[in-house]
Amino acid sequence: MHQLNESIREILDRVDPERMRGDLFSLARDPLPCRRANVTLPGHDRSTLDEADDLISSRLESWGCEVLREPAQVQAYRCDTTKHPQAQYSPPVPEDPWYTVHNLHATRNGTERPDEIIMAIAHKDSQSWVDSPGAGDNAIGAVGVMEMARVLARVETARTVRFMFCNEEHTPWTSRVAAENAQKRGDRIIAVFNTDGIGRKSPEDNAAGKKTNVTKYTTPEGRALGELLCEVNALYGIGLDQSLFERPAPGDDDGSFVTAGFGAAVMNIGCNPSTADPNYHTVDDLPELVDVDNAAMTVRMILGAILTLDES
Repeated sequence: MHQLNESIREILDRVDPERMRGDLFSLARDPLPCRRANVTLPGHDRSTLDEADDLISSRLESWGCEVLREPAQVQAYRCDTTKHPQAQYSPPVPEDPWYTVHNLHATRNGTERPDEIIMAIAHKDSQSWVDSPGAGDNAIGAVGVMEMARVLARVETARTVRFMFCNEEHTPWTSRVAAENAQKRGDRIIAVFNTDGIGRKSPEDNAAGKKTNVTKYTTPEGRALGELLCEVNALYGIGLDQSLFERPAPGDDDGSFVTAGFGAAVMNIGCNPSTADPNYHTVDDLPELVDVDNAAMTVRMILGAILTLDES
């Protein structure tokens, strides 16, 4: 068991839901109604996904982070309207266009153990097959990782903390590129916290006023991270209705790292399954429907886990 650390509590108090709300509306309403490689706004010469990269990078750089762009090749999913609205994506065909997109990496080097890396990741793209703002999936997750970077900009850590923004609503997932490159470099990644869909909930949980988070894990190392998150939530009185879920096989962007050999990886999401949110993958995934206060609580919990792990 860990002891409450007043310095960590003070850092967690710096998380600002209103700043997060502003960034959420910027990425999912104005100036960007979506974040897609296959959509360019009238009068613009770059895709909305490229413009989102610029917006996120400018925020990170203003907080003192150097941003590296890692290229990857993707295609957009096709839309199949014969399917359920939440599952209308279909694989592209070979002759469909390919796009060069980027993972964004912002790194704060550790002072004592810089070779040990803690990662906070989120996918930043919106659905490539439907005209959705993708606010809950996953502009809010990208905003959450941005907020972690902002808060930790004034914090010295023993280990290196890396913030990564990838793409999961195009194919193939670009987190696979990042994980495979990390494996080839021999990176010592000791923890991966994936932030995807925080603040999204079922209508029942919304009506009950619950503040929820589910941590999904695949490996024993992942479960240990999940248990740390639960401990932090209780220790610092964050107030989340926090639970753990063991999945049968690696999935989502954390799963890319598990598959590449980095077993200590988890996903944080507001509801399980994702389809419990009726707006998931639909045109109604709007920024005003995301519980930003809930998302900010999840950010505090993940930050607390990162800082506690860094002290270990």
